[in-house]
Amino acid sequence: MRQSLGKREQHMIQIRDIQYASYRLPYKLQYFAEGADKTEEPTAKKLSDARNEGQVARSTELTTASGLAVLFISLKLFSGYIGTRFIEVYVKSFQSIDKYVEDEFSIAIISAILGRALLDILIICLPVMVLAVLVTFVVVLFQVKWKISGKTITPKFSKINPVSGFKKLLSKDKIVQVLIEVIKIIVISYIAYGTLKDEWAMLFRLYDMKLEQAILLIGNLVIDLGLEISLIFLVIGVGDLIYQKLKFRKEMRMSKQEVKDEFKNSEGDPQIKGKIKQRMREASMRRMMQNLPKADVVITNPTHLAAAIQYDRDASMAPVLLAKGADHLAEKIKEIARENQIEIVENKPLARMLYYNVEIGEEIPPELYQMTAEVLAYVYGLKNKAV
Repeated sequence: MRQSLGKREQHMIQIRDIQYASYRLPYKLQYFAEGADKTEEPTAKKLSDARNEGQVARSTELTTASGLAVLFISLKLFSGYIGTRFIEVYVKSFQSIDKYVEDEFSIAIISAILGRALLDILIICLPVMVLAVLVTFVVVLFQVKWKISGKTITPKFSKINPVSGFKKLLSKDKIVQVLIEVIKIIVISYIAYGTLKDEWAMLFRLYDMKLEQAILLIGNLVIDLGLEISLIFLVIGVGDLIYQKLKFRKEMRMSKQEVKDEFKNSEGDPQIKGKIKQRMREASMRRMMQNLPKADVVITNPTHLAAAIQYDRDASMAPVLLAKGADHLAEKIKEIARENQIEIVENKPLARMLYYNVEIGEEIPPELYQMTAEVLAYVYGLKNKAV
């Protein structure tokens, strides 16, 4: 086709091909396939290994919100008691100052008075703080269960890699965290504005109030504001926990090859296990054929099943099954029995019960004593006649 065109037309076609090639974007299919093959749900072993490594689905938002909610609820319930005790500490501190004259007053005395006041305040707030810590611990325990792992605090140089750190800044998790923080700021601003707008006139009258009234007003305002914010944060925390669990489950997904490899590592390669079982069967078959010449009688179905038994009064209390087989193996047992001049007796019920209920090397059960004794008596009678 191109040979029939002129030079000008061929030159135009070459220019067009170059232009089209310049618009093609290079791509690699493995980028599109990344994570696409991880379609299998994580196995119990995969989750257990991740748990041992300290990898669990947890929400710091829910933990923080739970602690704050308990803290502000406790302050709301015991605000009267706590406020009274604070006023007592305040009065006690100023009464301590009155004990000293101007010449004795010094920085050391002020430090001692403030130290005692701070200690009293800490003792007053300690039950509320302990309760908040306990609730936070319970919430963490609810999320991750009880298992201590020191691998999460083990230093890793990969964590301080600037390249990987920059990639994490642009990751999906960081974007979600930023969105959560933005939502929190918006919520705090909205609640604070709504609460302060209703109390704005009252706040301008603080200078006209007594100290106890002003403290009570500010305390109630702060506690109500904190309680509203912490309850909203609880809702955000529950949503974040659901997101973290779904994300963790997705991250723990495995490819079909990973599931197969895990099964091989934990249970062994099925092919190897099959070969081992085959060799064990072959070894058992060889032992069975080696012991077969010791049999007293071979009981047949007569064509499909064969079972060889031996009765040695000095070695066992009952006859022992030395060999059994079906179809081709049954024919092989009968062939070896003929070569070793072992009697072959047809007894269909006994052959079936020996084949399906007794394992090689085991004594026959008492239920078969009578039938087996009759066969052995018949065989011993034939041998005595031959002698």
